[in-house]
Amino acid sequence: MKISDAEWDVMLVIWRAEPRTAAEVIEELAESHDWNHRTIRTLLTRLVEKGALTYSVDAAKYIYRSKVTQSECIRHRSDSFLTKVFGGDLRALVSHFVEDGQFSKSEIDELKQMLEAKGKSSKSRGKKS
Repeated sequence: MKISDAEWDVMLVIWRAEPRTAAEVIEELAESHDWNHRTIRTLLTRLVEKGALTYSVDAAKYIYRSKVTQSECIRHRSDSFLTKVFGGDLRALVSHFVEDGQFSKSEIDELKQMLEAKGKSSKSRGKKS
């Protein structure tokens, strides 16, 4: 499922505290965006149509809940970004951030630990095959 940047902002509001009424979403987004309430309602409708959100009606209030997790959407966006920008080459992406990034010693140590843990889990999966 493709979610636009504007729709992503709406999803972040929902994911932060579910369920959310349309009025709550509108109020929170109005603080950080120059969108009118109709724009936000349109974004909510699109997200329902895409299957990212579901809603129920209580009295006259529309109450929204996510149907997809934030981690699922992050995974999809990451894969899409990797394919679009780096042709799917994970080493090129990592190399870019290593060469151009500003990392503290503690961040470098943390990244090393993450890579070592990933290497160990990959080896153990390889042995099972």
